Amino acid sequence: MESKEEEEYVLLDLDSVSSQFEIPPNAPYSFSGLNTEHPVLTIGDKLKLIGEYQETIGTCLIFKEEGKCIMDPNQSPSKQVKPVTSLQRILKFRLAPNLESHDPPEQSRDPVLHTVQSVAE
Repeated sequence: MESKEEEEYVLLDLDSVSSQFEIPPNAPYSFSGLNTEHPVLTIGDKLKLIGEYQETIGTCLIFKEEGKCIMDPNQSPSKQVKPVTSLQRILKFRLAPNLESHDPPEQSRDPVLHTVQSVAE
């Protein structure tokens, strides 16, 4: 029996981090643990973020710009957009806690949080 892969779009929310760090537009990044409660986003080799899924209030609609510009002499130029998908979840990221300076006792340590540290300092 063939298993069918299911595609899901998720909005990445980096607002809480982008005010603290400038993230270059072409910075390399990688995700890990996307199927866990707290996925990890690594940007470059200096910034590690921990995420948490949140349900949207209502439905978020995602569009992409088309290459054609709409020219109307009575309005400012605008681009055409095409709907891509809708989504129901947001993946909100924050800086991963720096656990080196104040490690909790071994038995109470969250295994996800323990492996994720901010090295941006």
